[in-house]
Amino acid sequence: MNKTDLINGMAENAGITKAAAKKALDSLLVDIEGSLQKGNRVSLVGFGSWSVSRRAARDGRNPQTGKTIKIKAKNVVKFKAGSDLSGAVN
Repeated sequence: MNKTDLINGMAENAGITKAAAKKALDSLLVDIEGSLQKGNRVSLVGFGSWSVSRRAARDGRNPQTGKTIKIKAKNVVKFKAGSDLSGAVN
């Protein structure tokens, strides 16, 4: 499923126009992104939660040359599925 499929499904399920569904989805994604950028956790009960973790700098290897390289520290987004979502796919 891609973004267009999701918008079409939202519009059909909610009985709204595709334009309204796109606007709602875009708004949701902007709000989730903004909250994560501030370091906050986003939780949708039953569906899941997103959080930001810090990945430390580490040494890695270039697979072509075998040479050791430095990998910089960075923030990564983690998603943990909620119980309802986990139950729905199992």
